[in-house]
Amino acid sequence: MGVKHAREYADILVDLTEAVAKIPDCYEFFEMTSEEWERLSGEDRKEVLEALADDVFYGLGEHTIIQVGSSEVTYDAKFHLIDVSIGDQILAMVKLT
Repeated sequence: MGVKHAREYADILVDLTEAVAKIPDCYEFFEMTSEEWERLSGEDRKEVLEALADDVFYGLGEHTIIQVGSSEVTYDAKFHLIDVSIGDQILAMVKLT
């Protein structure tokens, strides 16, 4: 299926990386503990978050909702958005057009 987008992928990836960084326990996606996450340098965390955003983007092509820690990342094809939320609280919205 794939996630349809009109923006450059690199720009979407920057926004999605910032969005997943707002998830307090995002590191759980890679089965890391909070202690392992805390030991990472700022640069290493940035790389992990970018890999997470990339994995989530491509995963949304197969599944419209992906669990990332305590959050859900949802692909809304109708409105060309990716939403990052915890319960009813939207943490971020990434525009695909």
